[in-house]
Amino acid sequence: MTIDFLLNGESVSLSDVPPTTTLLDWLREDQGMTGTKEGCNEGDCGACTVMVTDQSGSKALNACILFLPQLHGKAVRTVEGIAAPDGTLHPMQQAMVDHHGSQCGFCTPGFVVSMATAHRNGATDFDDVLAGNLCRCTGYAPIIRAAEAAKDAPVPDWLNDDLPKATANSPETLDELARTYAANPDATLIAGATDVGLWVTKQMRDLPAPIFLNRCRDLQQIEDTGEGLRIGAGVTMDRVLKAVQPLYPSYAEMIRRYGSAQVRNAATIGGNIANGSPIGDNPPALIALGTTLHLHHVDGARDLPIEDFFLDYGKQDRRAGELVAGVTIPHQPDRLKVYKISKRFDQDISALCGAFNLTVEDGIVTNARIAFGGMAGTPKRAPHVEAALTGQPWTLDSIAMADAAWAADFTPMSDMRASSDYRLTTAKNLLHRVYLEYTGQSSTVLEVQP
Repeated sequence: MTIDFLLNGESVSLSDVPPTTTLLDWLREDQGMTGTKEGCNEGDCGACTVMVTDQSGSKALNACILFLPQLHGKAVRTVEGIAAPDGTLHPMQQAMVDHHGSQCGFCTPGFVVSMATAHRNGATDFDDVLAGNLCRCTGYAPIIRAAEAAKDAPVPDWLNDDLPKATANSPETLDELARTYAANPDATLIAGATDVGLWVTKQMRDLPAPIFLNRCRDLQQIEDTGEGLRIGAGVTMDRVLKAVQPLYPSYAEMIRRYGSAQVRNAATIGGNIANGSPIGDNPPALIALGTTLHLHHVDGARDLPIEDFFLDYGKQDRRAGELVAGVTIPHQPDRLKVYKISKRFDQDISALCGAFNLTVEDGIVTNARIAFGGMAGTPKRAPHVEAALTGQPWTLDSIAMADAAWAADFTPMSDMRASSDYRLTTAKNLLHRVYLEYTGQSSTVLEVQP
């Protein structure tokens, strides 16, 4: 395939490059553009941040897990292209100089690109914007001061040259994708590459016949059907966050925590589901909400409750050539509480993630949907706990009576993130947390109690 994109305002056309070549490797090794740094090489530290622009706008992305075919028809700005061709600094670059924002300098290019992307988008929530950029020198205070100082400066004219090409990239439609996948059922489907990218950069794997999904328009849609919110599998998590924020704010806050801006800009809801990870953070919330999963095959489509998709560790109810096309989250009153437990509050893998959707009428629990990640080989409901609560008064005594049911639902493993006992005890405690919040008591770990 031929890959066409803009690099710092100049046209690039590539052919005969391995499809899993990362943008970072190509920039540094083929182009000699070493401003973009390699740090963690797994999308966590932000040293390799680049600005990628397409018809939907500009996003900060991690070049270390961004494959070249994902750039087709787009525009890329590296740190070398943030300043003007005549050397005039971007306002964020000048502010970094003025406010002494650079210390050892290794992380600085990534910070600058993240800041310039936020500036272009008018984003001023810098604690979130820069959460995916790590400074080992702990120089965050002057960096934030620099971002604040430059936030009202006009966007430089030279960045308006990024008009991405509107060329096509196969496959473009869901039916075309299904035909391609059916003919190559061993292919690796690649959307945001926030997971698959590590197969290449960390495990040094060769991926068989990769199929890139970023140009498939049918997977990019969000639609309110009246009965629910249908979200295409290719919708990135930054868009999912905005879509669910007014409906289920607890779910949206969990999404904000599980990845940096760079990761949320690339990761897709379909990829998080399709990889079947027992610690994927979307499935517990989606299961608790009674979400329907949409699958697509060249022979037709089928729907199933999302909890039925996960059969066993590493095994899903998906036949050869069948792909995740999207989900529909039903509309309902917001009763959802989602709790992610991790060693680091932001951008960490869950030790466990619990989602609780309880209906309480006249002081009685009339319906309960409870789901967890990190407690079994798959994301899993808690049917025994649900049954123990349903029909009972919504009291601490009823919660205590349901205590024994947890062991009937889960036998969690012990690993480097948490022990089995910790996971089971914490899961029980989270039900208490639901009760505290239901009765108006604060339970957030971000508030210090006197």
